[in-house]
This record gives sequence, C-alpha cells and structure tokens, in this order.
Amino acid sequence: MNNLGRYVYILAILLIAFPFQVFGVSDFITPALALFAGLVFALIFPMPFPKFNKKGSKYLLQASVVGLGFGMNVVTALKSGSEGMMFTIVSVIGVMAFGILIGIWMHLNRKTAYLISSGTAICGGSAIAAVGPVLKADDHEMAVSLGVIFILNAIALFIFPPIGHYFGMTQAQFGTWAAIAIHDTSSVVGAGDAYGAEACQIATLIKCTRALWIIPLAFATMFIFRDKKGSKISIPWFIFLFVAAMVVNTYCGIPSAVSDTIVYISKKALVVTLFFIGAGLSVGMVKKVGIRPLLLAILLWIIIGVSSFMVVMNTID
Repeated sequence: MNNLGRYVYILAILLIAFPFQVFGVSDFITPALALFAGLVFALIFPMPFPKFNKKGSKYLLQASVVGLGFGMNVVTALKSGSEGMMFTIVSVIGVMAFGILIGIWMHLNRKTAYLISSGTAICGGSAIAAVGPVLKADDHEMAVSLGVIFILNAIALFIFPPIGHYFGMTQAQFGTWAAIAIHDTSSVVGAGDAYGAEACQIATLIKCTRALWIIPLAFATMFIFRDKKGSKISIPWFIFLFVAAMVVNTYCGIPSAVSDTIVYISKKALVVTLFFIGAGLSVGMVKKVGIRPLLLAILLWIIIGVSSFMVVMNTID
C-alpha cells in the first residue's frame, strides 16, 4: 500500500502540473479540483513523503505568490485594493477580540483560542506558525489550531466562487471579500483565480497586505504573554519579494512574453500547492481537532464572512 501510495502521489503531481502535455488538451485542473484530488489521496493512502509534502506546500506557495506579482501593475493594484484596506485593519482587530472573548466563554484552552483567532484574522497557517513559537504553544495546541484552519480553508475554496456568482459580485467585490474572509493565502489566490484575473490580483494584494499584520501581532503576543520574551518571530519575507516583483514588472519594462510565462508557471505551482495541502490533511487530524475548537473557528468565520460580505457589497462597485 505504501509503495502504491508513492507511485500515485508522484503520478498525481505530474498530471496536475502538466495536464496539457499529458492529455493533449487545454489545462483543466482547477485549484479546487487539485485540492479535492489531494483530499481523496489523503483518505485512501498514508502520506508517503510527509516532510517533502509539508515543505513543498510552504515554499511552493511562497514562490507562487511572488511569481503572481510579475503579472501586476503597482499603480493599478494599489488603486484596486485600497478600498479593502481600511476594512482589513478593522477586521483583524475585531476578529482577534471576538476570538479571545468567545474562547473564554467556551472555556477553551487560552493558547488554542488565540492561535485560531490569529489564523482567522490574518493568514491562516502562516499566522499560526508565526505566533505559535512566541506563545510557546505545544504540539497538540499547534496541531488542533492548524487542523481547524486547514479544514475550513479547504471548504472555502469550493464554496466561495459559487456564492460570489450567485450574488452577482463584481471582480473587485469578490477579490476583496475572498482576501478578508478566507483564511489561508493558498485558497484566497485559488478562489480569486477561479473567479477571474482581476479578482485574483485584488485578492492577492489585499491578502499579502493582511499577512504583514503577522509582525505587529507577534510583538503584541510577546507583550500579552510576557513570560515568553526571547521567542523567535517568523516574518513572511516572501511578501516583500511579491511587492518587489510588482515594482519590477511596473517600472523595468519586462517583455510581456516573459511576465506572462512567469505568471502561468506560478498559477501551475499554486495548483500543485493545493494538492499538497489536501494530501496533507488526514482523518487523524480531523479527529484531533475536537468540537469546541472547530465551533470557535466556524463562529469566527461566520462573523468575518458575513460582515465583510455586507460591507463589500455596499461600499465597492
């Protein structure tokens, strides 16, 4: 079974990354389909390459986001994303406050509630990975928090585009909403790409801006949990590379053929990343989560999802 799992895993990556070359038809593997394929794999086979899968999903996602920057114009992107910036600030602070209060009300482990709130407020697993060492969270607290966020993050990629189409959201509206209401950068970019090119650009820009909140949140966490001084803070350096890519594309006169190729490869890398994420979810992880942490995450998701949807629909054209 393990050997079969290895072969299926490798074959799946090749089919997802190179569908055109393999089947002789236009690309048809969407981000949602890649994530679904990963989830199916996780249900059938044990993960054959856990370290590779974990590191691959992390670094391939970062490279994908940087590459997408070569398809964006700084001036246009800032103009498009500026409408969502203020609500981003309000939502980050609001979700953290609600998460901590609801966690206390539910008698949930303090660190677990804080980690889930951080992941919902900012950028999913990246925020949890950054804040966890500052909190000195143990393996169980980290696993539960990451498990909750990854489960909801996977669901978001499937349900957000249909909801956007049902309510007739514009590209700008959907991109802003997805960046604010979806946890992890992977599903934000994936959902935006599924909805349209403009939605993908806006969603990526706002989400990367949102991710920078990891830095002040980590320092605030040091202050709140004062006995944890000296802990290492994980700064999302790839976001600065994303901004640099936008600047280079805007002002350095890169040929469109080159930038288009980089963006195409980045989107393909993102699709493979989502397969990695799906394949990394296991039945054991789902069982480990428990009802109360999942309930907290769902409540916070409803709060941020519904409130951001109403604001976006009434303020952005």
